[in-house]
Amino acid sequence: MGEQINTDLQVFGVANIVVVIRGAGSDHAGMAKAADLQEYFKQRETSRASALARERGGALGSERPVRWYNHLGMLYGTVDAAGYEALQARFDIIECVLAAPRISLIHPRQVKTTRLAEQRTWGLDAMQVAELWEQGITGRDVLVGHLDTGVDAGHAALRGAVQHFAAFDDFGDPMRSPQKPFDTDQHGTHTAGTIAGRAVFGRHIGVAPDAWIAAAVVLEGGDVVARVLSGMNWCVGLGVRVLSMPLGIRGYHEGFLSLTRILRQRNILPVFPVGNEGAGSGRSPGNHAEALSVGASDHSDTVAGFSSSQLFLRMRDPVVPDLVAPGVGVISAAPGGGYQSMNGTSMAAAHVAGLAALLISAAPTAAVGIVEWAIFQSCRPGDRMREERAGRGLPNAPAALAALHEATS
Repeated sequence: MGEQINTDLQVFGVANIVVVIRGAGSDHAGMAKAADLQEYFKQRETSRASALARERGGALGSERPVRWYNHLGMLYGTVDAAGYEALQARFDIIECVLAAPRISLIHPRQVKTTRLAEQRTWGLDAMQVAELWEQGITGRDVLVGHLDTGVDAGHAALRGAVQHFAAFDDFGDPMRSPQKPFDTDQHGTHTAGTIAGRAVFGRHIGVAPDAWIAAAVVLEGGDVVARVLSGMNWCVGLGVRVLSMPLGIRGYHEGFLSLTRILRQRNILPVFPVGNEGAGSGRSPGNHAEALSVGASDHSDTVAGFSSSQLFLRMRDPVVPDLVAPGVGVISAAPGGGYQSMNGTSMAAAHVAGLAALLISAAPTAAVGIVEWAIFQSCRPGDRMREERAGRGLPNAPAALAALHEATS
């Protein structure tokens, strides 16, 4: 990561970096440490933030060079060579300095308008989630963080599901005026529907139909790193128990390692898609050992050809994804009403985020590591699934619940 920072400094004279404060959280000590480091950050004409500010009529320097994310214990900003060198001498209060990751949405491979003709989507039946509903386990009172393109909360399947909504501008600042939930694309409404969609005329698209969604617009455009970090910080502050983020960086990059670890320290389960680039590829943070990494399967219990997978030379979690879930022909909500079918590992990750919400509603005090373990214990590979492509296989909701009861009884 230092190599990327040095390259940016040589080419642009500045680099965007993430600084993790040692032992920081949302306390005053962390804030004081962050304030002590702010002098090392400088905005320059060649920085992305300055270019965005000029595009919107601002003067050079009108955009602040550093931001403090109190719930994450992180700083994100712009440094020149002198500032970067000075930061290297402050490891008394700095845990690490990372190059800002190059984040983008994991776009679906296929999108089709469709009808919701069955009582339940095939993915819900494949994971047997209705058996948990029959026991009264529906995700009630569990808050799921959803960082995507937004959400159409007026869709019939999402009315009452979106408890919190935020939109972050190109610089990562919250939009000040009251915001009615909206979707800048169509991806966010689809994934939110799979996580927590309510029944409409007895037909179901959502895994956890009584869970709450905390949805934020963080993709795409502008300084995506600032927007995503702002969304994550907001979600942690709200107390989400699961965080679903259908985004990533192609290849393996360490820029998200500290973030996924921080989420787990806050007892939040990070559920990320592995990517849609096929075998031998992956996206960070979905290919990190610390993430619950999800690939896509189809109706015939086969791993989708587009679903990414990788083998790592590491002791912990050498195979990604950790598991697969329904990600082909997934029917969910479309902005403005109606339904769409999409293919992608984002659709699969939404199923797993919903399953995690069901389990947490069944055992609210369970640590996220136990919830993840229960999901893993329930997984079984299909006859045509290889471990290197499917990880542990497809999760099963009743088996996951049984494993959770075993672990918490």
